[in-house]
Amino acid sequence: MPLIHFEMADSTERTQIGEGLVRFAAQAGRLETGEADGKYFLDHADGCGATGKRIKPGDGFCFDTDTGDILCEDHGKERRDE
Repeated sequence: MPLIHFEMADSTERTQIGEGLVRFAAQAGRLETGEADGKYFLDHADGCGATGKRIKPGDGFCFDTDTGDILCEDHGKERRDE
């Protein structure tokens, strides 16, 4: 399960995830828990791993479960096509 595409980010800092992704987020050091508005979140505050551009609310993005990278949709597509 190397690359997961998210249709839209919840905020510039994080996006809520389900239990199936918790292990991958924790391994990547990107898991946030204990928030009032949800149980598990994927931290992407550092933006796209290729450019550093922040992921905006509503933007699609990718999470590379092998490397822990967060990628904008364009760079995620490039990595998927490699």
